[in-house]
Order: sequence, then C-alpha cells, then structure tokens
Amino acid sequence: MFKRRTLTLFFLSIAFAVGAAWIANNWISSQQTTVAKQEEIGTPVVLAALDIPYGHTIEKRHLKVVMMPKDVAPENSFHAIDDVIGKVTTDILLPGEIIRMERVSDHLEGATLAALIEPNMRAFTVRVNDVVGVAGFLLPGNKVDVISSRSSGNSKRVITETVLKDIKVLAVDQTARTDKNDPVVVRAVTLEVTPRQAEQLAKARGEGNIQLTLRNPVEEPKQVAKAKPKPKRTYVAPPKVIVIKGTQWQSKKVPM
Repeated sequence: MFKRRTLTLFFLSIAFAVGAAWIANNWISSQQTTVAKQEEIGTPVVLAALDIPYGHTIEKRHLKVVMMPKDVAPENSFHAIDDVIGKVTTDILLPGEIIRMERVSDHLEGATLAALIEPNMRAFTVRVNDVVGVAGFLLPGNKVDVISSRSSGNSKRVITETVLKDIKVLAVDQTARTDKNDPVVVRAVTLEVTPRQAEQLAKARGEGNIQLTLRNPVEEPKQVAKAKPKPKRTYVAPPKVIVIKGTQWQSKKVPM
C-alpha cells in the first residue's frame, strides 16, 4: 500500500513538472511572437491630428498615434499620447506633423507665456500703437527688428539705427496665441530677448522712440562679412654701392 502511494505521488509529480514546463514554454513562445509582431509593425509615434496654434496647450483631441518603422521614426519624437498632453506648443503644428520634443515645452507653474520663453532668455514688453505695431499685423511667433530714433544733443538732427535684429514676438497684448491672421491694433508687444538685449531695448526706449519692423519668416539673417586684414608691409633695405678709393672703400646707400 505504501509503495503504491509513493509511486502514484512520483508519477503525479512528474506529470505536474511536465505540465508546468509545457505552459512556461508556450508562454515564452507567445511573448516572443508578440515582440516579433510589434517589431514588424513598428514603433508608435505621436502626430498632430489637428492644427495646433502657437502657444496652445495640447489636449488629447489634438493628437493621434501611428505605427512607424524604428529606423524611420525620429529619435526626438513621442511614443505615447500621455507624454504630450499638457505641453505648450512653441511653434505652429500642422495636421499629420510628428510632435518633436523641440516644438513643445512643459507647462509648469505660472502663465502659459512663461513656458514659451527659451532657456536663458527674457520676455520684454514694449508699448506700441497702430504705427509702431506694424498696423496690427504683428502676431505671436513673428520675427521683428527694433529701430531706435533719438535726437542728437541740442541739434535738430535725428539719429536712427537698428538696435536689435531677428527678435521673436512672444505675445501681443495679453494673447500668446492666435488662430487668425486678421490685423488687430494692439497696445503692447512682448518680445523674447537676451538679458543684454533687454538692457539695449530699455536704453533705446528711454532715449527716444522705437519702431518695430516685420521680417519675412523664411528670411535668413545675413552674416556681416569680416574685413580682411591688411597684409603687413615688410621692410626692404635700399640698395647699396661700394665706392673704392685706393686702399679704402666705403658703402653708400643709393637714393630712391
């Protein structure tokens, strides 16, 4: 009786071990098949499903996910919608465009405008009118040059110069984004400048009037060609002649 029970338990243990090994093998095979299928399909990439304006907080309805081959998907793209929701666009995003990390910013504490400012940059607001503000055609995301005009001493002569170039417009009045292209007369424009440029802008505004000029968005800033250094002049000794008188000789310079 004891031997029969022992044999039964022995065969049951073998059966359970074989069953466990079979189940584990099937599970591993299914996981490998799933991974292989995912590699064949590609990797998920987050795209814009709608037009997303500049300075807009991204919502779930703005996004969609498509599968792309790993060697095609950009390294700076997002792979999950939850990673993009709540971020703020730093440029206009078009439908079907891949959401790249450089095109969005984290919306932390404070106003949305603060999320649009690049690191080590500052927001500087200047008061404008319909003339200074380019007849209301300034929109967030535009690039402008800043021109300063001031009187020269006691004379009536006016000095005008461009003090800043290729400056980004962060907001017009209290609007950091817009879906329209219609001109709107504003009273203030907020520019993105470096701390040094902020000092220059404050000085120009205090010394006289400033004017904003709108730039073409596809225009490349011209690089000022550096003046070539003048070649150094090398000293050339004047020719000499030797005058011999008897047993004496003398070296004399030839007049040029």
